[in-house]
Amino acid sequence: MPHPTTFPEPTTVAVNGVELEVFDAGREHAGNPIVLCHGWPEHAFSWRHQVPALVAAGHHVIIPNQRGYGGSSRPDDVESYDIAHLTGDLVALLDHHGYEDATFVGHDWGAMVVWGLALLHPDRVNRVINLSLPYQPRGDRPWIEVMEAALGEDFYFVHFNRRPGVADALFEHNTHRFLRNLYRKDLPPAAPPQALLDLPLVDTPRGTPLMSDRELAVFVDAFESSGFTPSLNWYRNLDRNWHLLADVDPIVRQPTLMIYGERDTVARAEDLTAWVPDADVMSLDCGHWIQQEEPEATTAAILGWLERRGTA
Repeated sequence: MPHPTTFPEPTTVAVNGVELEVFDAGREHAGNPIVLCHGWPEHAFSWRHQVPALVAAGHHVIIPNQRGYGGSSRPDDVESYDIAHLTGDLVALLDHHGYEDATFVGHDWGAMVVWGLALLHPDRVNRVINLSLPYQPRGDRPWIEVMEAALGEDFYFVHFNRRPGVADALFEHNTHRFLRNLYRKDLPPAAPPQALLDLPLVDTPRGTPLMSDRELAVFVDAFESSGFTPSLNWYRNLDRNWHLLADVDPIVRQPTLMIYGERDTVARAEDLTAWVPDADVMSLDCGHWIQQEEPEATTAAILGWLERRGTA
């Protein structure tokens, strides 16, 4: 379906052995790129509120639907969604546009990819802006193993890994209801995994809708087309990613802005500057869907920080 508001029309870009559905605006500002990376279960359209202001500030704004999402390629093998492939797509996207580097902005899983990109391809990232998900130190044991020991086999990260196909089928059978229930604000704090896995089964959602029916339809249509398995395969590579990052310098050295939601259930980093020494941290009065719950405040935070860093 057409994308509501003034969100740019997509183009298909062949990069890194796949095709990405890419939305970009502000090509007249070539030379000042900013790449916006969505989370799960989201879509490039999650950045719709930020695009006009970023273009007005002089940026070439590039918003890919990353592999597994929307109209982008959906490889069958699980390993095609590891951090090497996901970051390789972004590097190839820069090459496609002729850029040596860019500012990268990530939310949720998009933040995880941007953190990985800053480690694996530090020369291609000039600045990092991440929302919700702070830097995750690698630690001594694979991530899923640690989560299973600490949080149990029903924790949703573990569930997605240990019971492949179960959540996929549940979400796909209830796509509209799942996304309608998930994209809400003012929700009471809920501890995954069961709250997340139960969402498709709730007939009367709590909280305030995050978007209009027309906006929600963009997400619903995309996941009804793609299914959920490709995006859930990102989770199924967490331990593989742990191994891939074994010999990588773990320090993120780029100037970084970390934006938290005050009511987000994602835990904050207790020692962020130990791993990201040039990090500024701020919080907004919202939950997890930061750039959609507080669009004006998020945009102002991004532009204000870039201006202080001399790039807006």
